[in-house]
Parts: sequence; structure tokens; C-alpha cells
Amino acid sequence: MKKVISLFTLVILLQGCNVLNQIGGAYNLSQCEFKYNSIDNIQLAGIDLGNTSSISVTNLAKISTILSSGQLQTIPFNMVLKMDVKNPNEFEAFLNALDYVVEINDMEFVMGKLNTPIRIAAGKSNIMPIPVAVDLRSLMNRYSKEKVNSVMSSFLGISSDKTKVTVKLWPTIMIGETPLKSPAAIPVEFTFGGK
Repeated sequence: MKKVISLFTLVILLQGCNVLNQIGGAYNLSQCEFKYNSIDNIQLAGIDLGNTSSISVTNLAKISTILSSGQLQTIPFNMVLKMDVKNPNEFEAFLNALDYVVEINDMEFVMGKLNTPIRIAAGKSNIMPIPVAVDLRSLMNRYSKEKVNSVMSSFLGISSDKTKVTVKLWPTIMIGETPLKSPAAIPVEFTFGGK
């Protein structure tokens, strides 16, 4: 009987250590420095636009036509937002998964979940890719066609307006088999574009 109680106590202690370790890793991630790296693999309604620095004049005309046209039932938009994450801590920063919200010019653009574990060694940097997939038509229905056109025009470099991007990250840790989402987000904000 004593062996069973000892084994049970050991399992509980190990589980508690694992939870504390995950909380420490998530806390270290919240102390990391996040910076904009790039936006890659941009696709709008099936047109491969590449990245924000390589959008051609021909594609700019196509983008304008797609955004201003009322013809399409859906306007799929996909990209990968890449952020540099630098861990200034003395210990590894990590988490199992995270939920995120991306806002562009104060418009909630997309909500998502990244289920890939993230690990950044002490004193090192890594790139965190955030996949974005949204139907612009549904955003037009939620906000307005004019607002979405304005946001996308500045974001894709059609207009000379600056673009403010806010990313909110909610780390997830595992308590046994149960995921637990942080109640507080890690806010990341950057601007680009404008002339």
C-alpha cells in the first residue's frame, strides 16, 4: 500500500513540475521581443502575389479590380505573417500552442490557432510564422466594402497610407491532457508602408 501511495505522490509531483515548467516557458515567451519580419505567400482570389515587396504593377491592377468588384461570392485571402522572436531570458521560452488575433488598421482581420510547439533557446532568436486565411467578402459584410478596400489597399501597397498591424497572442499550456489558454494576450504591434 505504501508503494502505491508513494508512486501516486511521485506522479502528482512530476505532473506539477511539468505544469510549472510550462508556465515558466510561457512566461519567458511573454518576455521575448517580437518584431515584424515579413509577409510571404500572399494569395488573393487565387492570384499568387508573392510577398509585400514583390507585388507587381500588373497585380496591383488585378487587386484593385477584385476588391472593387461585387461579382465574387467569396474573396479568399491567404498569407503567412512572419515575426522575429528574440528570447533575452536565461531560460528557454516555449509553449505547446497559441491562439491569435490579427488586426489591420484597427479592423479585426482574422482569429486563428497555431498548434505547432514553439521553442526559443535562451539568448537566441527564431521566426514565428502565423498563417492567415480569411474571406474578404465576409469582412465586407461585417464592416463595409469601403473599409475593407481601404485596409487592403494600404496593406498591399496600393495606397500610400501606413498600415498598422496588431497581433495578439494567447499562449496555451497543457494541464495533463487539457489545454489551458492564457487569460492575458501578448500584444505585438508594428507599422509599415506609407510614403
